[in-house]
Amino acid sequence: MTELLHLTERGIWEAARTAGVYRHSTRGSSLEEVGFIHASLPHQLPTVAALLYGSPPERDDLLVLVVDDQGLDVRYEAAEPGGEEFPHLYGPLPLDAVLRVEPWRG
Repeated sequence: MTELLHLTERGIWEAARTAGVYRHSTRGSSLEEVGFIHASLPHQLPTVAALLYGSPPERDDLLVLVVDDQGLDVRYEAAEPGGEEFPHLYGPLPLDAVLRVEPWRG
């Protein structure tokens, strides 16, 4: 098992809890628009947070979903040839795969 991390906003997470499934890819984009859900390994998350929300993110509504990758369609892919590979979840994130929800502590 590998724990993957996904940075999201509190309102998006609350909506997913109501819907019973998480379908948000990244800031401002859905799974349907992008084709996968962006995730990170622990060492990648600070860079992703800075890219998406500024450096340092100055928001108090950011959450980190800690996800168990077992049974999920996760592929490690680079944005450009030879670049660092990031985990991408192909398909919706079942809520029972979320091990913990933590506040972003930047």
